Order: sequence, then structure tokens, then C-alpha cells
Amino acid sequence: MAKPNRSGNKDNSIHVEQTSKLKNELKLKDFKWTEKQNQLIDLIHSKECKLCLISGPAGTSKSLISVYSGLTFLNNKRVSEILYTRPILESADASSKLGYLPGERSSKVEPYLQVMEDKLIELLNKNDINLLKSEERIKFLEVNYARGLNIAAKFWLIDEAQGFGIKELITLITRISRASKVIICADPTQSDLAENKQGGFQKLFDLFSDDISKQNGIFTFQFTKEDVLRSDLCKFIIEKIENINKNSR
Repeated sequence: MAKPNRSGNKDNSIHVEQTSKLKNELKLKDFKWTEKQNQLIDLIHSKECKLCLISGPAGTSKSLISVYSGLTFLNNKRVSEILYTRPILESADASSKLGYLPGERSSKVEPYLQVMEDKLIELLNKNDINLLKSEERIKFLEVNYARGLNIAAKFWLIDEAQGFGIKELITLITRISRASKVIICADPTQSDLAENKQGGFQKLFDLFSDDISKQNGIFTFQFTKEDVLRSDLCKFIIEKIENINKNSR
């Protein structure tokens, strides 16, 4: 298992006003991360990294590692809450669209929090999950309401980012303020955007994959099909699809 406090150093960063820190330590379940997964965890936990863009196919634990890291940041009192953002849209190829969901805002976003819920179940016991919910330590933030916000001293996971256009992603990343850690995860091969709308993640990933970005705290990390751990079947499916795409070019 990766150690929750990677650096072991005292945090001397500038003080930022925020809600009270978590009082009771969360008991994270043991995981045997791969060497490459540990490299990503170390990168996220490094003080130099302020924004990390993670690209890779399904089954490489991008979201799981990000949620795990957010929980360790809560434990280490480096942040007071976790923000979770993902596109609010259905599969582009769905034969039957559900349309707009009824009810209040909390009811509308509940289906999109299911991925976060699944990761929490993998990482924590039921009591700790209930604690996070009762103290509202995890909040869903839609891109629609992000403009004008100042995201300070938060751990922010922007998931399934292949579903955002470039303008939406720019809106999100320009909210980043002091003492925040922002993780953007995407699988560029699984975009649910309409065919006439291009995703923005790959453009940002390519733009910030240079040394001057690293010097400013922005890092990129790439998983490949060799890193797929979900199942041999998932790995096989990804390889077959990659071959189809290559042959169709």
C-alpha cells in the first residue's frame, strides 16, 4: 500500500481560509499498487504538482488513484474537502435518451456521483463513507456553476474529461487558486460528445506536456493498454478496438 503521507514534510504553505479540517482519520483499505501507479501517486502527492492531467484507457485505475489521493489529503489535513466534476451528458451512441432528469439539483446530479460512490466503497468502510457524507466533505461541482468561483485549498477531481470541450476545460482550470490540488482524468477514446463537437482534453494534455509547464506545477501522466488491470477481457477489448482504429486510418 502506498503511504498516505508521501513527503513526510511539514506543510509550510501559505494559510488559506477554509472549513474545518477532518478530525477523525479515515481508515483506507490496503491496495497493492503497481510500480507505475505508485509513480502517479507520488507525483500527485508531490508539492511541485498543482495540476495533473492523466490520460489512459479504461481499467488503469485513473479515478481510483485520484480518489485515494484525495482521501489521503483529507487525512493529512492538507485540504478540507474534495470537489468532484464530470460532464453531465449521456452516451452519444445511446439508442434511447433519458433526457433531463426531474427533481431538485441534488437529485439531478446523483447519478453522476455514482462513480465517486463506487470508488469510496472500494477504499473505505461504511462508517467512514457515512462520515464524509454527513460532514459534506465531498461535493459535486458542475461546469455550469464554475465560472467566477475561486477554488482554494481543495482537492478537485475532474473526471471523464474527454466529455468536455476546450472552453469548458479552460473555464474549470482557470478557477484554480492557492493550495488546491487538481486532477483531470480522461480516456480520449471514449468521448460522448456529439460528432460535430471536439473534446478539449487532448489539446490541453499536449499543450502542457513540456518542461515549462512542469516548472509552473502542471504535469501530465500517460497510461497505456499495458497498464490495464480491470480484467484480461477489458485489456483484450481495448487492443482489438485500437487495431480497428489503426486499420481504418
